[in-house]
Amino acid sequence: MQVKDKFFIIDFDSTITQVEALDELAAISLKDNPKKAEILKEIKKITDLGMEGKIPIKESIYRRVKMLNANKSHIEQLIKTLQKKITPSFLRNRHFFQSNLSRIFIISNGFTEIILPVVKKFGLSEKNVFANDFIFDERGNITGFDESNTLANENGKTEMLKSLNLDGDIYVIGDGYTDYKLSETGLVTKFFAFTENVEREIVTEKADHVIPSFDEFLYISKLPMSISYPKNRIKILLLENIHPDAIALFKKEGFSIETAAKSLDENELIEKIKNVSILGIRSKTEITKKVLENAHRLMAIGAFCIGTNQIDMNECTKKGIVAFNAPYSNTRSVVELVVGEIIMLIRNIFDKSGKMHDGIWDKSAKNSLEIRGKNIGIIGYGNIGAQLSVLAESLGMNVCYYDIVEKLALGNAKKCRTLQELLKKSDIVTVHVDGNPRNRDLIGHKEFRMMKDGVIFINLSRGFVVDIKSLASSIKSGKVKGAAIDVFPYEPKSNSEEFTSELRGLPNVILTPHIGGSTEEAQQNIGNFVAQKLIDFINTGSSYSSVNFPNIQLPQLQNAHRLMHIHENVPGVLSSINGILAKNSINIVGQHLKTNERIGYLITDVSKQYDNKVIEELKKVPNTIKFRVLY
Repeated sequence: MQVKDKFFIIDFDSTITQVEALDELAAISLKDNPKKAEILKEIKKITDLGMEGKIPIKESIYRRVKMLNANKSHIEQLIKTLQKKITPSFLRNRHFFQSNLSRIFIISNGFTEIILPVVKKFGLSEKNVFANDFIFDERGNITGFDESNTLANENGKTEMLKSLNLDGDIYVIGDGYTDYKLSETGLVTKFFAFTENVEREIVTEKADHVIPSFDEFLYISKLPMSISYPKNRIKILLLENIHPDAIALFKKEGFSIETAAKSLDENELIEKIKNVSILGIRSKTEITKKVLENAHRLMAIGAFCIGTNQIDMNECTKKGIVAFNAPYSNTRSVVELVVGEIIMLIRNIFDKSGKMHDGIWDKSAKNSLEIRGKNIGIIGYGNIGAQLSVLAESLGMNVCYYDIVEKLALGNAKKCRTLQELLKKSDIVTVHVDGNPRNRDLIGHKEFRMMKDGVIFINLSRGFVVDIKSLASSIKSGKVKGAAIDVFPYEPKSNSEEFTSELRGLPNVILTPHIGGSTEEAQQNIGNFVAQKLIDFINTGSSYSSVNFPNIQLPQLQNAHRLMHIHENVPGVLSSINGILAKNSINIVGQHLKTNERIGYLITDVSKQYDNKVIEELKKVPNTIKFRVLY
């Protein structure tokens, strides 16, 4: 049976380029017009009406050209702009154009003078580009367009396609009404609604396929791609109001994203996670073994916070799922809140403010103290504890700290040999330990008894660190003069759930809803940091800064395929893999291996020429956990 030729009809505006050319030309030509914003808004409205088939195409072109006030010099500027706004998925698949030059046709309701200089970047010749033509006066000003051109008229694309008389399968890719109308003629094999730049329901509902990128078109058409897998098929689930900057980064990469404002319980998450490749959470979502057993496609978890104790990290590692967090991104925010709360509590400001709101004027210096000269005891001298140490000392406080790990003292801070020593000497006790289970009930009835009478107590670390009943009892007895608590053994799963605690209503107690790191700056930093780490892992295989993987920082992949092999840390795996590559005469361009006590992470860059059966062979190497190919 004779194989039919394949021909590709591609739109230009909002398809090959990310924008509508006439809209951009208007923005350039109307630069100094005082009514620019108003005119641009009207032009965009007319563009949309035409693209949605709500007004005839000739009317859409006529009305917009009339408002342009443009000339040839503006077109030259526009071309430079458009060359920088070529749709990324087309740009990275330039090889497709070079391999199919005689079978690719640009059919557009746009203008030849704009389109030709841009598509020449792909090697397309003038004879394969069909579009409208401007009419210029002797000074180069645009005065109109050639209304006799087939593409200036209704069904122009259909007539143009008929005139090409193509003998074979015809695939149309576009984003507008005139593109999908081609599929109704019977001339077209398949119509693909292109949505990477703009999505129109009237177009997508009529399409044979909706393609969020040109990679997706190549993938489903089984044509060679520049990347190993379309990113729009990589699903990301983001819970608990992850910062918009993270969402924007993922969108720019072309991933499929689903978001939820709250955390999900185990059963909800099990249902949601089945087809998820990347999961983003904050502190409330519990990633249990049962959840991970149902996460068949999960490659990476991003904890958009400091702690990772809400994640079953052993199970993640066992399944080859990498985890990233943001250990430094909200440090400053937490420290600033601690300093503010110390001052508020030691001056008894919180209660005085409450009285004022009740109309009580209680002007008195009693129980109102300075922080200068006071002893602050910091339990946990990590990133937050150490930075608090520096700020507290700059405010005139005497700093002592306790940590089970040997840490270098900053400034004049003094290390305490035991927790008991710190508790006995401190006027203010503040807790900044990690989520290690051994820290559970670190501060209870016995520890409060050791503290000075009238101590200020602060916990912005983990809810399970402090026995809340003991703290409440110590506040009522006067042992603790004031307390600030930001984390609790149980926290509401959403803002609509009532918060309950023995600490409610107690004097000189500041209660905050786990917002120590919740500043706009911190959340933005976290959003950018964690999202970028996840993107780097997907794009390059880099595990640098991960919580549970051996840390490998990788160069950009160039002219090679990258084989990423996650395996149990047992002898012989590297030898087996290299043996398979050698047996199949595959050249190794570069290789990186790191291990921890559980797993090995092997990155091998190889030359592009190899039989795909090698991939199947590598997947079957004993003790393999996960394997993927990147190019």
